Amino acid sequence: MQTPPTGMRIGDEVRDALEDGDPVLALESTILSHGLPAPRNLEVGLASEQQVRALGVTPATIGVIDGVPVVGLSTEEIERLCIAEGVVKASVRDLPIARAKRLHAGTTVAATAWLAHRAGIRVMSTGGLGGVHRGASETFDESADLGTLATTPITLVSAGVKSILDIAATLERLETLNIPVVGYRTERYPAFYVTDSGFALDYRIETPAEAAALALARDELGLPQAVLVANPVDEAKQLDPAFHDRVLAEALAAASAQGVTGHDTTPFLLDFVQRATGGESLEVNLEVYRGNVALGAEIARAVAG
Repeated sequence: MQTPPTGMRIGDEVRDALEDGDPVLALESTILSHGLPAPRNLEVGLASEQQVRALGVTPATIGVIDGVPVVGLSTEEIERLCIAEGVVKASVRDLPIARAKRLHAGTTVAATAWLAHRAGIRVMSTGGLGGVHRGASETFDESADLGTLATTPITLVSAGVKSILDIAATLERLETLNIPVVGYRTERYPAFYVTDSGFALDYRIETPAEAAALALARDELGLPQAVLVANPVDEAKQLDPAFHDRVLAEALAAASAQGVTGHDTTPFLLDFVQRATGGESLEVNLEVYRGNVALGAEIARAVAG
């Protein structure tokens, strides 16, 4: 276990697991603080931790409490992020601001991966990855997830990027940043709500052991990038692709008509899709997350040996 920065805290259960060389899985907290409505967010947060423990792995839900980044939130701290007023959304750049102002914050993929790596955690699960936004050639709107993952050697399981993003441009940026992407039992890149984004992947793996071997190879070469494991939602449980495409087109048109831009775009589009699908997209979201948590736990066990 490496020595973490003094400005963060590692929960006792996670610290003990890391010191003993036991498997640990990092989980982000913006899905709880900003992605799901109460009380569903708390139910999902606690159920995810139980799911990880049932697979013989220690969960490390990461967030910021009173300005202090915590790797391995307690049940009470998870509850605070789910119900407290004024919880902010923190990427890496926001961590010093949250610390100075003593804010509660849910951590994004970028901040979660950065903190997990510095605590010595090697595997993380999330739902969908951030990426390049539509129209980025004019706005330069790109998620900080990409830049952070280019310098953070962790294995990250996600169901691709959110389908509201520019997937083609995101895959190009991942290639430019030298971030390896492999499909888990697929050669098609997933798009969060649907199993196939329409884009092919060059490589696939079949087992958690192969993911662990890939991470080891990265480390032996001294490369700093994350390894991305793209794990599609079960085809039978995806949002109907034609329905998805129609709703997404309506959401994009609504955002344009209302002048929604910048960091407000993603929450606007996701909320529009949820309402337009009568909540069906939320259920798919949760199915995606559960699948990624399960696979992440299996990979964490393989990495720990």
